[in-house]
Amino acid sequence: MSDWDITTVGLILVGSSIIAVGIIIATMLLGVLNSLTPFLLLTGIVLVVMGAAVILFVDRKCSQDA
Repeated sequence: MSDWDITTVGLILVGSSIIAVGIIIATMLLGVLNSLTPFLLLTGIVLVVMGAAVILFVDRKCSQDA
């Protein structure tokens, strides 16, 4: 099994955040979450952007080394 690197962590962060935002939207459509929905959606979006930034940073760093 390979070692964990920052790219893997970024991919897991993006994937799990997208899944979490989908679950939040589904519960919002069902009417379960009312007061916390905007905060949770904003947090999920921030996590997706952070994960994508980490992936782009590592990709750019690897391309400069080559």
